[in-house]
Amino acid sequence: MIQLIVLLPLLAAAIAGLGNKALGKLPAKILTTGALFISCALSWPIFISFLTGEAQAHVTPLFTWIQSGSFDAQWALRVDAMTAVMLVVITSVSSLVHLYSWGYMDEEPDQPRFFAYLSLFTFAMLMLVTANNLLQMFFGWEGVGLASYLLIGFWFRKPSANAAAIKAFVVNRVGDLGFMMGIFGTYLVFNTISIPEILEMAPSMAGSTIGFLGARFDTMTVLCLLLFIGAMGKSAQLGLHTWLPDAMEGPTPVSALIHAATMVTAGVFMVCRLSPMFETSATALTVVTYVGAATCLFAATVGTVQTDIKRVIAYSTCSQLGYMFFAAGVGAYGAAMFHLFTHAFFKALLFLGAGSVIHAMHHEQDMRYYGGLRKSIPVTFWTMTLGTLAITGVGLPLVGIGFAGFYSKDGILEAAYAAGGAGTGAFIVGVFAALLTSFYSWRLVFLTFFGKPRWTQSEHIQHALHDAHGHGHDDHAHDAHGHDDHHGADAGDGTGGYHPHESPWVMLVPLIVLSLGAVFAGFLFHDQFIGSEGGIAFWNGAIAFDSHLMHAAHEVPTWVKFAPFTVMLTGLLVAWLSYIRNTDWPRRFVATFSGLYSFLLNKWYFDELYHFLFVKPAFAIGRFFWKFGDIGFIDRFGPNGLAALVVQGNKVTRRLQSGYLYTYALVMLIGLAAAATWAMTR
Repeated sequence: MIQLIVLLPLLAAAIAGLGNKALGKLPAKILTTGALFISCALSWPIFISFLTGEAQAHVTPLFTWIQSGSFDAQWALRVDAMTAVMLVVITSVSSLVHLYSWGYMDEEPDQPRFFAYLSLFTFAMLMLVTANNLLQMFFGWEGVGLASYLLIGFWFRKPSANAAAIKAFVVNRVGDLGFMMGIFGTYLVFNTISIPEILEMAPSMAGSTIGFLGARFDTMTVLCLLLFIGAMGKSAQLGLHTWLPDAMEGPTPVSALIHAATMVTAGVFMVCRLSPMFETSATALTVVTYVGAATCLFAATVGTVQTDIKRVIAYSTCSQLGYMFFAAGVGAYGAAMFHLFTHAFFKALLFLGAGSVIHAMHHEQDMRYYGGLRKSIPVTFWTMTLGTLAITGVGLPLVGIGFAGFYSKDGILEAAYAAGGAGTGAFIVGVFAALLTSFYSWRLVFLTFFGKPRWTQSEHIQHALHDAHGHGHDDHAHDAHGHDDHHGADAGDGTGGYHPHESPWVMLVPLIVLSLGAVFAGFLFHDQFIGSEGGIAFWNGAIAFDSHLMHAAHEVPTWVKFAPFTVMLTGLLVAWLSYIRNTDWPRRFVATFSGLYSFLLNKWYFDELYHFLFVKPAFAIGRFFWKFGDIGFIDRFGPNGLAALVVQGNKVTRRLQSGYLYTYALVMLIGLAAAATWAMTR
């Protein structure tokens, strides 16, 4: 069963990719989507069997990959509780994204290529989470990096998409260098890359030292921090986060699949998978906690001022990943995995919902040009509202009933408070970030679905109206994605005569299914993931589960339980006052705090700083080697120099070719005289 789950997406990707246009759009869509739904149908029984305690962790060996001396890399598929969770997340979200893409990419000419890339990405992610050794994990790790590069730059004729794809690839290479060094160091220390063997031996290495960069450091701290650098790149943590918002240049289904549900959680998965290693180094865990908390705060602040609907959700993803990391940092790995699980459903829902809005608004992504859409696209409105209720953690603390984020995010905050130390700071930051999350999430809902329509200010809408009327429009015009637009006379109500419509059912069904996850995933599974007793039985050694910490998390003071609920209501109230009741508040805030607004709008100036520190020097060095090294030295004294020498020589010899007989006779006599002189001197 596990071989089928992993290999079906690869087979579908190979056939769709190699067949491409010869295969045709419909067969490619049926093949890839069908393969993913089969994988999904096979994954859920595995997950349920671990929930009920019927299944045990097992490894399915496939073949010997590399064997050289003591180095032995077996290709095997590991299935335990962690794998079961990730299988459900990856196949469920990916299959729904495939189905959604039938509608969203309907008129895209390169559909077979797009669906092949989606399936290739899913295969790589499945390889990553079923890996039984670090090299196999690295194969999947690099596979999702490649697939994300191809998907972000899918519209390769669009310069911004190409730039975003390259940026994602390069920034991830920085993180991957750390991951590779961590793998090399781990093999050096343990003489194996088998994950179970490493985790078994890790406690025995606590307190030992290793030489690194000319000094001696704690062995496990060095290894864990190097591995964590890889996680920072893949999971867009502060410092290596700059690629994630730019990756929104890809098609919206790509954003939902890669940057909400699966790829960006690979770093969290890796840290939790190797949790017994991280448990041996308090320093490494402290670093993970602080980096996660800092990322959580940074992304939440930037998300409050974004106007592009997809970028708001992208920074939200970055912030939620920060929650997962500081949960791992305080030792609450079950809570980190629980938030990964619930987040996959409601964040994929929000991204696909945003795609439905963009689809209805003729690919306008600026929320300032939305407004009043709840009546035009009611299914999208209600499903996105459910996603917002989930991400903001709406629920009743003492009763213990709420949406998915209520269980998982509150569980993280309570565990951080209970852990003390660095966890206390993470708790404070997490509560403040929850306030900002509530604000920017409801800001998105209010700007998009409430208030008066502001569609006439959109160039996209004006262009659509102009095209419709300029081509003998008969109330049914098709845009680039093949959806119908209905135009009428401008009633002076801010609509400009444009009437958005609901997305086709092939796009709405995934939204409805994901809504169920956003509503019920927390309530149904919280005991197995973070229960002090249920967690031990469910995880069964797959992660370092601290039952004492989780018990303490459930026993925190009442005010700690009410803190997330209070800030959630505060954020909702501020957003309502600012964007429904007193719509001039945001303008007045910007006028009063223009410096702060510019700082947040420019994303804390990280891109400008990196451009100054890395990009400009890199280009300067490149220009130097190009101008002075390549052109000035190699070309000058190499091929170009030799060619110039031949040309000059030809100019001299050409003068001897005068065409007169006496000239040639003179040359012959000189030659004879020279030969005779040489012979006589010999």
